Amino acid sequence: MDRRDFIRNGTLLGSLVAITGIGINSACSAQTTNALADDLPFKKIVKTDAEWKKILTPEQYRITREAGTEMPYTSPLNDIKEKGIFACVCCDLPLFSSKTKFESHTGWPSFYAPIRKINVREKIDKSLLETRTEVLCNRCDAHLGHVFDDGPEPT
Repeated sequence: MDRRDFIRNGTLLGSLVAITGIGINSACSAQTTNALADDLPFKKIVKTDAEWKKILTPEQYRITREAGTEMPYTSPLNDIKEKGIFACVCCDLPLFSSKTKFESHTGWPSFYAPIRKINVREKIDKSLLETRTEVLCNRCDAHLGHVFDDGPEPT
């Protein structure tokens, strides 16, 4: 499914803080990472809902901790054209480079690859009528968006 079909169907879901891209509704081509916490090059971050609510805005919490969707064209990340790194709003793990950002014409920042495959993980999402692939930060499990196959190579 491509993101334009997804939007036309009126079932928008999944975007983040900083991302809509990884082949993802948020757009990227990340591989599934089923690594055990012991195999990760970073320590997993686990917080209670109350702890997350203390450090995130209500909108950041809704999107990243409850798999919400920001309204299209509302993210300040859409307008960022400078070179740089897009990091997780919850744990600051580097997720995407500006080199892999592309214009998806959907109103969400989109990326076709993560900085490191291990930094993101994919999860099957059956919350709507169709099965989708959700992308999460692999350090803190923040919702980043969904994979879509309509981006530039290598998505």
